[in-house]
Amino acid sequence: MSYAVSNRIFNAVIYTVLIVMCVIFIVPFLQVITISLSPPAEVNRYGLHLFPRVIDLQGYKTVLAHKYLWISYGNTIIRTICGTLLSITLTVLGAYPLSNKGLPYRKLWMALLIFTMYFQGGLIPNYIIVRNLGLLDTLGALILPGAINTYTMIVVRNFFMSLPESLQESAKIDGANDFQVLIRIILPLSTPILATIALWYGVGNWNAWFDCMIYMKSPNRLVLQLILRQILISGQFENVASDSAVVVNTETMKMATLIVSTLPIMCVYPFLQKYFVKGIMMGAVKG
Repeated sequence: MSYAVSNRIFNAVIYTVLIVMCVIFIVPFLQVITISLSPPAEVNRYGLHLFPRVIDLQGYKTVLAHKYLWISYGNTIIRTICGTLLSITLTVLGAYPLSNKGLPYRKLWMALLIFTMYFQGGLIPNYIIVRNLGLLDTLGALILPGAINTYTMIVVRNFFMSLPESLQESAKIDGANDFQVLIRIILPLSTPILATIALWYGVGNWNAWFDCMIYMKSPNRLVLQLILRQILISGQFENVASDSAVVVNTETMKMATLIVSTLPIMCVYPFLQKYFVKGIMMGAVKG
């Protein structure tokens, strides 16, 4: 078998696998969109629902009519923006000194950080700490306890270590201190890893709901995911306009809530996707 023939066979197998994977990923997503736009009669029809035959927006109207939905949307946006910015700042400030080979007891600090990845205090100690700090029912309870992730910091540290040391040395010869080196030399070269961890922290903050359920008491401080969870569990709620209970097909409402909760992240991801693979690869190759 010639090289050209074997190469064509290899490419055909690769393309076939990619097409099958695309179908596996796209079909369920089309199913979600179609069910969210379909009336109960269409939802209960047997078979796959890849394209809506009859469009009914009652599922979206029901979800969007929740009296706390838009308040929770605002809370989630604030949490995502503030939490992501704080997490990126702390991660960079923690990773940069650990990437410096001249840091005293660097291996000890790394060992202590890795220890926290495997052993944690648990739910009750975390709750006691948050309560004693006076953070209950505040935005700080959602942002501060998980402001930094050890694994993410190690990935950023590895990325910093992959940068040429000569850049830092030349800047220090010119009189720059460590903070100036970080701001003017390291960060401008770290766009891929910063975009990657921004996506990680952003998605994590956007999807989080369990900590809100524990620490938040006021309905006006709940986040979007917790409100949507309550909608899915109850299956009905009071409509603001009519002050009456509205019951929608369960599957339609589930799919509508999925679209409502994931659409903002889906809109942001394409802008960060081009940095994602590069940031992951460069942050994982150096130990």
